[in-house]
Amino acid sequence: MKKDYSDMKKWQQKIHEVIFGYHTTAGRVFDLALLVAIVASVLVVMLESVNDIEAHYGEELRMIEWGFTFLFSIEYLARILSSPRPLKYITSFMGIVDLLSLIPTYLSFFFVGTHSLSVIRSFRLIRVFRILKLTHFMGGAQQLGTALWGSRHKIVVFMGTVVCIVVIAGTMMYLIEGGENGFTSIPKSIYWAIVTITTVGYGDIAPQTIFGQTAASILMILGYAIIAVPTGIVTSQMMADAKRIGTITCSNCGEEDLPNHSRFCLNCGAGFHRKVDSQLDSSIKNQ
Repeated sequence: MKKDYSDMKKWQQKIHEVIFGYHTTAGRVFDLALLVAIVASVLVVMLESVNDIEAHYGEELRMIEWGFTFLFSIEYLARILSSPRPLKYITSFMGIVDLLSLIPTYLSFFFVGTHSLSVIRSFRLIRVFRILKLTHFMGGAQQLGTALWGSRHKIVVFMGTVVCIVVIAGTMMYLIEGGENGFTSIPKSIYWAIVTITTVGYGDIAPQTIFGQTAASILMILGYAIIAVPTGIVTSQMMADAKRIGTITCSNCGEEDLPNHSRFCLNCGAGFHRKVDSQLDSSIKNQ
């Protein structure tokens, strides 16, 4: 039998209401305090990388960082204990981010400097969307991710084509310009082609001959056309997805804009009723 919110003990329900129940006053206060702690911890890691600050306050900053890590560890365990579906929370996107934000500091016991990777916890600021009633942005992010996944075959073909173009263009520039003009090898010439076709243009290498400048001009113009291709691919996929995909709201924690094919809440891990799922599936087929 699936574990539901009503099956949880009272102390688990209270913790759940504070941690996941952002519609409640206690939940909003907790989330705001959590966001402040995340920003502060990331700032501490950034300040520690400054030599002058590290020289004078390095020990204090490390103590503060360990304090934040200890608090985040307790919070992570509390989320697991108070979730109706602990495994689903652990394997969810935010659950993985929560875990990864803790690992770098503990790894610093064995590998020096790995605590700097703690800045990954800045991803946890995504929860600000829930607090500010901007959960529709989360739905938009999920839609974008779905569109990217649906367009993966077209994107792979596109990227393969771009790779072929830069290899050919780089080889041609190596033959046209030669080492005396900075194109000392085919890999370095390919680097120039990538920089040029992406319209970055560092300027560290530039063609000097008429033929080379003509080829570079064609590659630059081609670069503008290439940039527009991925946008069109993803946009068309998003429009197609929008016609057949709706959203649902979790009755447990109030998480909104979840994909209608979801079996579990991406925020709290609560399972959705089988009857609701079958209704959604049938509605999709009728569209």
